[in-house]
Amino acid sequence: MSMLRTLATVGLLLPFTAAGAPPPDPRFNSAGLLNFPADYREWIYVSTGFDMSYSEGRTEPGHSVFDNVFVDRASWATFTRTGHWPDGTMLVLEVRSASTKGSILKQGAYQTDGAVDVEVHLRDEARFEGGWAFFAFDGSAPAKALPQTERCYACHQSHALLDTTFTQFYPTARALAVKAGTWPAEPPTTP
Repeated sequence: MSMLRTLATVGLLLPFTAAGAPPPDPRFNSAGLLNFPADYREWIYVSTGFDMSYSEGRTEPGHSVFDNVFVDRASWATFTRTGHWPDGTMLVLEVRSASTKGSILKQGAYQTDGAVDVEVHLRDEARFEGGWAFFAFDGSAPAKALPQTERCYACHQSHALLDTTFTQFYPTARALAVKAGTWPAEPPTTP
């Protein structure tokens, strides 16, 4: 057998365990909970929103927040080529409080230390009904998928413009989707 053929055969076998099954997904623990993506701040930064809310009257007066979105590097690389979020995409929404008092700041706001909320939107066609699931983390403890009855599923299905993600709020990603020809011609109406 040639050296090239031997290397190709070994390469094909590496992703499988001795029993012939694919290896466990390192994103999930043995109980099936999603592990906290501790390195998400090293991923690709997608966008930041300020005081965004999808419902009337949902923000607390005098309390503003920044919503930072990050995506894993492999999914971003695929998105830049195809204009679609591939299977395996993890989008992290990190919510940080805004402060208007600090150092020499006279106007405007900046993000405070420490996230007050971290959520994940994960695409896994084999694992989740509809192909996507949402996770809300309590600190860095593993999280289970939110039930399909949660409002986020219906809202994303009805109002997200690309692959059930709010790509309409991610300027760089939106431009890539337009260039790839995957941006919808007729965006859905908002309530």
